[in-house]
Amino acid sequence: MIQIFPFIKRKPSVAVIRLQGMIASGSNPGRLNDASLAPLIEMAFRRGRPKAVALVINSPGGSPVQSALIAARIRRLAEELKIPVHAFVEDLAASGGYWLATAADDIHVDGNSIVGSIGVISAGFGLHELLNRYGVERRVYTSGKSKSQLDPFSPENPEDVARLRSLQDQVHQNFIAQVKARRGAKLVADESLFTGEFWVGTRAVELGLADGLGHLVPMMQARYGEKVRFRTYGMRRPFLSRFGLSLLSDTLALTEERAMYARYGV
Repeated sequence: MIQIFPFIKRKPSVAVIRLQGMIASGSNPGRLNDASLAPLIEMAFRRGRPKAVALVINSPGGSPVQSALIAARIRRLAEELKIPVHAFVEDLAASGGYWLATAADDIHVDGNSIVGSIGVISAGFGLHELLNRYGVERRVYTSGKSKSQLDPFSPENPEDVARLRSLQDQVHQNFIAQVKARRGAKLVADESLFTGEFWVGTRAVELGLADGLGHLVPMMQARYGEKVRFRTYGMRRPFLSRFGLSLLSDTLALTEERAMYARYGV
């Protein structure tokens, strides 16, 4: 109808992108990554000329690479199409989840949201004593002395640990640079900001990690008018998983994700 009668004034719209779940490559249901989100993000920015794009975030983080790729895609489109981006944190925007939030021009949280965890973590198990207990001999052949580093079936090697921590430090510095570049002078001078600590929403606002308390609908209505329309874009479960045909894969993915959420008490 609007195409037939172009003089009819269209109601303003806000494209809402739901970013919920752990951030990781792969095709497991519920995982956020650049490959799976790219079509949704592109559509959200380009379809129907939205007044703004809103990111609704509920994520414990995950892959720093995928976090960076998703955030960079959002920034490229925002700058290319001159569309403002607003982030709204629900339960959690921690680690890579907060990296996604920094793609927005402003960040709003609930007073009870968990925000922060600007750091890098790597976890695993050491199983060499278990093998020794049952008389299992580990045999590994490599053509490079570092090829089997961090092998969970071998005793921990201090050189391997030092190398891993060096890599983590580099990723951590990239994370810090992203936060400083996007939040700038809004950040307060607090030594705990980049230690991996996390806070509830009200404290995150005080620290400059968020701009204020607020929820999606009332804030977008206040900024773009009470008649603003919302178009929501989010990940869908694969067709087969709706019928329980990928139950094992879904269960393992859910267990991993719940473990990540549990670190933040949610």
